[in-house]
Amino acid sequence: MSGRFVRASKYRHVFGKSTRKESCYDNIRISRNAWDTNLVKANPEYLSVNWEASGGGAFAVIPLNEKGKLPDVIPLFRGHTATVLDTDWNPFNDRIVASASDDGKVMIWEVPKGFTLYTDAEEPADVSPVAKFTGHSRKVGQVLFNPAAENILASASGDLTIKLWDVATGQAALSMKHPDIVQSLSWNASGNMMVTTSRDKKLRVWDVRQERPASEHQGHDGAKNSRAVWMGEQNRIATTGFSRMSDRQLALWEPGTTTPIGGFTTLDSISGVCMPFWDDGCNCLYLAGKGDGNIRYFEYQNDKFEFLSEYKSGEPQRGLAFMPKRGVNVHENEIMRAFKTVNDQYIEPISFTVPRRAETFQSDIFPPAVGSKPGLSAQEWLSGKTALPSKIDFESIYEGNAPVEVPSDYKPPAAAPAPAPVSKPTPRKEPEPAPAAVRSPPPTMKDQKQSMAALASKYEDHEEEEDDDDDESSFEEISKPVQRSAMPAKVETRAPPPTKTTSAPPPKAASPIKSPTYAPSPVAAAAATQSAPATSASSGGVESTLDQIKQLLETQTKMISSQGQQIANLTGEVENLKKRVGSGSQDQSERIRQLELELEALRS
Repeated sequence: MSGRFVRASKYRHVFGKSTRKESCYDNIRISRNAWDTNLVKANPEYLSVNWEASGGGAFAVIPLNEKGKLPDVIPLFRGHTATVLDTDWNPFNDRIVASASDDGKVMIWEVPKGFTLYTDAEEPADVSPVAKFTGHSRKVGQVLFNPAAENILASASGDLTIKLWDVATGQAALSMKHPDIVQSLSWNASGNMMVTTSRDKKLRVWDVRQERPASEHQGHDGAKNSRAVWMGEQNRIATTGFSRMSDRQLALWEPGTTTPIGGFTTLDSISGVCMPFWDDGCNCLYLAGKGDGNIRYFEYQNDKFEFLSEYKSGEPQRGLAFMPKRGVNVHENEIMRAFKTVNDQYIEPISFTVPRRAETFQSDIFPPAVGSKPGLSAQEWLSGKTALPSKIDFESIYEGNAPVEVPSDYKPPAAAPAPAPVSKPTPRKEPEPAPAAVRSPPPTMKDQKQSMAALASKYEDHEEEEDDDDDESSFEEISKPVQRSAMPAKVETRAPPPTKTTSAPPPKAASPIKSPTYAPSPVAAAAATQSAPATSASSGGVESTLDQIKQLLETQTKMISSQGQQIANLTGEVENLKKRVGSGSQDQSERIRQLELELEALRS
């Protein structure tokens, strides 16, 4: 029985949509350095790409609106003396980017106003950094901005330290000593806690302002790299790694616990590192493997990851970036957008969309998301304060206005529109099949003919309506009445024998004609009453009696012939109605059966 029920989810049908080659970012030279980072980072305005450059390290910044094949020579962001290993965009300023390099330095860059890759100069001018931080003694592998506080940057180095920089002053405000080389790090939503994975296979949760780990326990057992991502405002951590048998795994952790919730989940046996990305608005987790082209996505619900679907591609990816939620296309119901490197030659955007036909704002799939204003300044954060950044209402973006800010704990818009769709399917439309009154049996043949014509016009599929006054023309289309016209001929052969009597035959001649037909009985009675005085008046002669009988027979013969034609026409209408209605409802089938029984009674 359990297999018959499907879990209710707004994102069950989310699908990833690739982009045509001409809308990708082509002619790219991605760094071939083997350091385990994502190689690309994105925000709503720009892409940063670790570049394969000679003469020191460099990275490229690509405006998102400049698609297609890029120039062979583009302005680069140069300043490092060794390979750039990682970059990260400031979440509250789309033109500020930080970089980490093999030369042990961290640099801050500002994208020039009106920056473009298409210039008329033969040698485009490179961009220089606006700040250099030189506190590390070995290579810096990761940089990551604080998601809540302004101008707080974390950097992890091979000298086994994690430093927290105040970008405005250029000073390392805090430093955490790490037992081994950091493989990944991730902030929580309020920016006061951090999770790291390292080569010693330990998962550590840090109270960063206390410069010490709040918890430390065993993570994935495999020898290959593991990754961790803090699930936004959820007090949960998702990790990807490997088992002792080199199977890729997924695990869900509560900070402070020593074992994952529900244990380790095996994904597959592919050798590439799995890169996790978290969407805090939709509570969805995306997993992209290095070396394969697939992207799995799950929905977090009831402390479980419910598998939604998988974006499959034959083109392998070595780097991947997800754009912040505030940059998605609300009009196309896009909930996330990824940028993946394809064969180290071009970058392809992938849009994850909820398929809906509604042309109005879908508030249930677009809850408020983090905007571009920090929750507190660097000084406030360093003094011990904690706050979430304000959020933006997507409905204002949908209407083409400036983003409207809402408090960080403002969540009613996600639930308020839910009752609206329930009120739309009003039950008032159900009483429309009220033409059940047609089922009452009509008393006369004329009423039957009109009711059948109305019933046929009711169930015809968008055909041209026929006028009610044109009943005869609609019956003329049927050619079967010619076969039914033989019925009154038999009546004529039986009628002459009563002519041998004098006055008694008229009622005897009328009786065999009236008995087989029930519907025209009132008409026959009326004809008999009209002819009765004539027969009484002409009883003096046999010839006059025969004339009266002949007139009566001719009148009744005409009535019977018309009656037979009507029966044939009604028979054709029943057949036509069967063809039009097909396999209709039970009421329609009973109505057709009732008409057939009445026709059989008329024929008998």
